[in-house]
Amino acid sequence: MNTAERPITIAEPLEMTMLMTPDMANFSGAVHGGAILKILDQVAYACAAHYSKQYVVTLSVDQVHFREAIRVGELVTFKACVNYVGRSSMEVGVKVIAENIHSGERRHTNSCYFTMVAKDEAGRTTLVPELKLVTQKDKARFVAAKLRKKLRMEHEQQLKAIHEKWNTHFIDLSEDEVKAAMSDEYQAML
Repeated sequence: MNTAERPITIAEPLEMTMLMTPDMANFSGAVHGGAILKILDQVAYACAAHYSKQYVVTLSVDQVHFREAIRVGELVTFKACVNYVGRSSMEVGVKVIAENIHSGERRHTNSCYFTMVAKDEAGRTTLVPELKLVTQKDKARFVAAKLRKKLRMEHEQQLKAIHEKWNTHFIDLSEDEVKAAMSDEYQAML
Protein backbone atom coordinates (compact mmCIF):
# COMPACT_ATOMS: atom_id res chain seq x y z
CA MET A 1 0.00 0.00 0.00
CA ASN A 2 1.66 3.26 -1.04
CA THR A 3 0.84 6.60 0.56
CA ALA A 4 -1.45 7.66 -2.30
CA GLU A 5 -3.74 4.65 -1.80
CA ARG A 6 -3.83 4.76 1.98
CA PRO A 7 -7.48 4.48 3.04
CA ILE A 8 -9.05 6.48 5.85
CA THR A 9 -10.78 4.39 8.50
CA ILE A 10 -12.87 5.05 11.59
CA ALA A 11 -11.54 3.38 14.74
CA GLU A 12 -14.25 1.13 16.12
CA PRO A 13 -13.97 0.52 19.86
CA LEU A 14 -13.35 -3.08 20.86
CA GLU A 15 -14.64 -4.58 24.09
CA MET A 16 -13.76 -7.94 25.64
CA THR A 17 -15.16 -9.30 28.90
CA MET A 18 -13.66 -12.20 30.82
CA LEU A 19 -14.37 -13.99 34.06
CA MET A 20 -11.33 -14.03 36.33
CA THR A 21 -10.66 -17.66 37.28
CA PRO A 22 -8.58 -19.32 40.05
CA ASP A 23 -5.75 -20.20 37.65
CA MET A 24 -5.09 -16.44 37.33
CA ALA A 25 -4.69 -15.86 41.08
CA ASN A 26 -1.62 -14.92 43.05
CA PHE A 27 -1.06 -16.05 46.66
CA SER A 28 -3.36 -13.37 48.08
CA GLY A 29 -6.35 -14.38 45.96
CA ALA A 30 -6.13 -11.40 43.65
CA VAL A 31 -5.60 -11.81 39.94
CA HIS A 32 -1.88 -11.84 39.16
CA GLY A 33 -0.70 -8.66 37.44
CA GLY A 34 1.06 -10.73 34.79
CA ALA A 35 -2.24 -12.38 33.83
CA ILE A 36 -3.80 -8.94 33.34
CA LEU A 37 -0.78 -7.75 31.30
CA LYS A 38 -1.11 -10.76 29.00
CA ILE A 39 -4.80 -10.06 28.41
CA LEU A 40 -4.10 -6.35 27.89
CA ASP A 41 -1.59 -7.25 25.16
CA GLN A 42 -4.09 -9.59 23.51
CA VAL A 43 -6.80 -6.92 23.58
CA ALA A 44 -4.43 -4.30 22.12
CA TYR A 45 -3.45 -6.79 19.40
CA ALA A 46 -7.08 -7.53 18.54
CA CYS A 47 -7.96 -3.83 18.40
CA ALA A 48 -4.97 -2.82 16.25
CA ALA A 49 -5.22 -5.85 13.93
CA HIS A 50 -8.95 -5.25 13.45
CA TYR A 51 -8.35 -1.59 12.64
CA SER A 52 -5.40 -2.10 10.29
CA LYS A 53 -6.42 -5.46 8.80
CA GLN A 54 -2.75 -6.42 9.29
CA TYR A 55 -0.69 -8.62 11.57
CA VAL A 56 0.63 -6.38 14.36
CA VAL A 57 3.29 -6.62 17.05
CA THR A 58 3.69 -4.81 20.35
CA LEU A 59 6.36 -2.12 20.25
CA SER A 60 5.78 -0.74 23.75
CA VAL A 61 3.33 -0.32 26.56
CA ASP A 62 3.19 2.74 28.77
CA GLN A 63 3.32 2.41 32.51
CA VAL A 64 0.63 0.15 33.90
CA HIS A 65 -0.46 1.16 37.38
CA PHE A 66 -2.74 -1.30 39.12
CA ARG A 67 -4.99 1.10 41.00
CA GLU A 68 -7.05 -1.64 42.63
CA ALA A 69 -6.81 -5.40 42.94
CA ILE A 70 -8.97 -7.54 40.69
CA ARG A 71 -10.42 -10.56 42.49
CA VAL A 72 -11.04 -14.06 41.25
CA GLY A 73 -14.72 -14.37 40.31
CA GLU A 74 -15.04 -10.82 39.00
CA LEU A 75 -15.99 -10.00 35.43
CA VAL A 76 -13.37 -7.79 33.83
CA THR A 77 -14.11 -5.70 30.77
CA PHE A 78 -11.28 -4.42 28.60
CA LYS A 79 -12.30 -1.41 26.49
CA ALA A 80 -9.87 -0.63 23.67
CA CYS A 81 -9.69 1.91 20.88
CA VAL A 82 -7.10 3.11 18.37
CA ASN A 83 -6.36 6.70 19.42
CA TYR A 84 -3.61 7.63 16.97
CA VAL A 85 -1.92 6.26 13.86
CA GLY A 86 1.40 7.02 12.26
CA ARG A 87 2.62 5.38 9.08
CA SER A 88 2.83 1.84 10.47
CA SER A 89 2.23 2.36 14.18
CA MET A 90 -0.94 2.77 16.20
CA GLU A 91 -1.57 3.81 19.78
CA VAL A 92 -4.23 1.65 21.40
CA GLY A 93 -5.74 2.82 24.67
CA VAL A 94 -7.15 0.13 26.97
CA LYS A 95 -9.36 0.82 29.98
CA VAL A 96 -9.98 -1.98 32.49
CA ILE A 97 -13.23 -2.23 34.47
CA ALA A 98 -13.73 -4.93 37.13
CA GLU A 99 -17.24 -5.88 38.18
CA ASN A 100 -18.36 -7.79 41.24
CA ILE A 101 -20.99 -10.07 39.69
CA HIS A 102 -22.92 -10.38 42.99
CA SER A 103 -23.23 -6.69 43.89
CA GLY A 104 -22.88 -5.20 40.40
CA GLU A 105 -20.23 -2.77 41.72
CA ARG A 106 -17.88 -1.65 38.93
CA ARG A 107 -14.37 -0.25 39.43
CA HIS A 108 -11.92 1.30 37.00
CA THR A 109 -8.79 -0.67 37.91
CA ASN A 110 -6.32 0.64 35.35
CA SER A 111 -5.71 2.14 31.92
CA CYS A 112 -2.69 1.97 29.68
CA TYR A 113 -1.51 2.69 26.15
CA PHE A 114 0.11 0.23 23.75
CA THR A 115 2.07 1.13 20.64
CA MET A 116 1.42 -1.54 18.03
CA VAL A 117 3.19 -1.81 14.66
CA ALA A 118 1.73 -3.38 11.51
CA LYS A 119 3.84 -5.96 9.67
CA ASP A 120 3.51 -7.49 6.22
CA GLU A 121 3.97 -11.17 5.30
CA ALA A 122 7.75 -10.69 5.13
CA GLY A 123 7.88 -9.14 8.62
CA ARG A 124 8.52 -5.59 7.37
CA THR A 125 6.58 -2.62 8.69
CA THR A 126 3.65 -1.71 6.49
CA LEU A 127 1.33 1.26 6.17
CA VAL A 128 -1.90 1.37 8.14
CA PRO A 129 -5.05 3.30 7.20
CA GLU A 130 -5.24 6.93 8.23
CA LEU A 131 -7.50 7.57 11.21
CA LYS A 132 -10.77 9.36 10.49
CA LEU A 133 -11.58 11.64 13.41
CA VAL A 134 -15.34 12.09 13.63
CA THR A 135 -16.28 13.11 17.17
CA GLN A 136 -14.80 15.61 19.58
CA LYS A 137 -13.77 12.62 21.73
CA ASP A 138 -11.88 11.10 18.73
CA LYS A 139 -10.07 14.39 18.19
CA ALA A 140 -9.22 14.78 21.89
CA ARG A 141 -7.87 11.20 22.05
CA PHE A 142 -5.78 11.86 18.94
CA VAL A 143 -4.24 15.04 20.39
CA ALA A 144 -3.56 13.36 23.76
CA ALA A 145 -1.96 10.38 21.97
CA LYS A 146 0.21 12.68 19.88
CA LEU A 147 1.40 14.40 23.08
CA ARG A 148 2.10 11.00 24.69
CA LYS A 149 4.11 10.00 21.61
CA LYS A 150 6.23 13.13 21.99
CA LEU A 151 6.78 12.35 25.69
CA ARG A 152 7.72 8.74 24.86
CA MET A 153 10.35 9.96 22.41
CA GLU A 154 11.76 12.44 24.94
CA HIS A 155 11.74 9.77 27.65
CA GLU A 156 13.55 7.33 25.35
CA GLN A 157 16.29 9.91 24.74
CA GLN A 158 16.63 10.56 28.47
CA LEU A 159 16.91 6.84 29.22
CA LYS A 160 19.50 6.46 26.48
CA ALA A 161 21.57 9.31 27.98
CA ILE A 162 21.30 7.79 31.47
CA HIS A 163 22.36 4.38 30.17
CA GLU A 164 25.26 5.86 28.24
CA LYS A 165 26.57 7.81 31.24
CA TRP A 166 25.82 5.45 34.13
CA ASN A 167 26.12 2.02 32.49
CA THR A 168 28.46 2.37 29.54
CA HIS A 169 30.87 5.08 30.74
CA PHE A 170 30.55 4.74 34.52
CA ILE A 171 34.25 3.99 34.80
CA ASP A 172 35.00 7.52 33.57
CA LEU A 173 32.99 9.16 36.39
CA SER A 174 34.76 10.67 39.36
CA GLU A 175 33.82 9.69 42.90
CA ASP A 176 32.66 13.28 43.56
CA GLU A 177 30.41 13.19 40.47
CA VAL A 178 28.83 9.93 41.65
CA LYS A 179 28.31 11.24 45.20
CA ALA A 180 26.76 14.46 43.90
CA ALA A 181 24.28 12.49 41.82
CA MET A 182 23.25 10.18 44.65
CA SER A 183 20.35 10.98 46.93
CA ASP A 184 20.89 11.98 50.58
CA GLU A 185 19.80 8.63 51.98
CA TYR A 186 22.34 6.74 49.86
CA GLN A 187 25.13 9.20 50.66
CA ALA A 188 24.55 8.62 54.37
CA MET A 189 25.24 4.88 53.87
CA LEU A 190 28.66 5.51 52.30
